[in-house]
Amino acid sequence: MSFRVQPQPPARPNRCQLFGPGSRPALFEKMAASAADVINLDLEDSVSPDDKAEARRNVIAATHEVDWNTKHLSVRINGLDTPYWYRDVVDLLEEGSERIDQIMIPKAGCAGDIYAVDALVSGIEAAKGRSKRIGLEVIIETAAGLAHVEEIAAASPRMQAMSLGAADFAASMGMQTTGIGGTQENYYMLREGQRYWSDPWHWAQTAIVAACRTHGVLPVDGPFGDFSDEEGFRAQARRSATLGMVGKWAIHPKQVALANEVFTPSDAAVAEAREILEAMEEAKRTGQGAAVYKGRLVDLASIRQAEVVVRQAEMIAG
Repeated sequence: MSFRVQPQPPARPNRCQLFGPGSRPALFEKMAASAADVINLDLEDSVSPDDKAEARRNVIAATHEVDWNTKHLSVRINGLDTPYWYRDVVDLLEEGSERIDQIMIPKAGCAGDIYAVDALVSGIEAAKGRSKRIGLEVIIETAAGLAHVEEIAAASPRMQAMSLGAADFAASMGMQTTGIGGTQENYYMLREGQRYWSDPWHWAQTAIVAACRTHGVLPVDGPFGDFSDEEGFRAQARRSATLGMVGKWAIHPKQVALANEVFTPSDAAVAEAREILEAMEEAKRTGQGAAVYKGRLVDLASIRQAEVVVRQAEMIAG
C-alpha cells in the first residue's frame, strides 16, 4: 500500500442518474418521483440551440418549484466550446435555488476545463453568499479526455463523479460504430469459425475507474442507447459494476429500475461478504492470517473486497 492512501469518494448512492431535457419541464415532477439516486437536468445535447435560453429558465424555475426530495440534483451545462456554457453557470447560480447540488461538465478534455468552471462557480458563490458548495461531475467523451483522465479527476476538490459518454467518445476516436454502449457487431474475434464478441469500452472504463479511485471520485457508466434492450442494458451494467463503477445513466425511465437492480448488492452477495468477514475474525482469534471459506482461501485482501460490498449495501439502506 502506498504511503498516500486513496481518498474515499462521496458517501452517497449513485446507482442511477436519470437524464431529462431542460426544454421539457413537464417531465420534471416525474423525474423527482422516480427511484433514481441522481437527477440530471440537461441543457446540452438534448436541447436544440433555439431552445437553450428557455431550457435554462425552466431548470432555474424547477430548482425553486419542484420538490426533489432526497435526489442529488445535477445540471448538465453546455460544452466549453460553445457560447452557452458561461451563461448556464452564471444564471443557474445567481438565479437558481440552493437546491442545486452539482454541475456536470460535458466533453472535459483537460484539467483546465474543470479549472475554468471551478473559478466561475467560486466567484459566483462568494459574490452571492451561497451556503451550499456546488460539486462538479464530468463526462469523458473525447480522445483528449481519456488521455488526460487522471489530471481531470484530480483537477478540483469539487470533483464528485466522472462518466463515460460512449457516443461522443466513439466519434472523437474515429470508431466505426453508431451504437451507444454495449457490444458492437464488428468488434469480435474469430476462432475455429466462431465469432466471440468482446467489450469495446472496457479499456476506457478501466482507465476512468483507476483515475477516480485514485482521487476519490465516483466512477459512473454512461448511457445505453437501445432502451428497448433490457438484457443488453443489464449486461453492460454488470460489466461496469464488476470493473468498479458505482452506477449508470438512464436515458429512459424504464432503465432506472434496471440500474438500481444491478448496482444494489444482492442479499446473497451481502450475506456472503459478511460471512467472509466473520471467517476472517475467527482466523484472527486463532492466530491465523487467512481462512478457508467455501473451499477457497480468504485473507486480508478478501476483507477489503468484502467491506466494499457491505459498505455499499449499508449506504443504500441508510
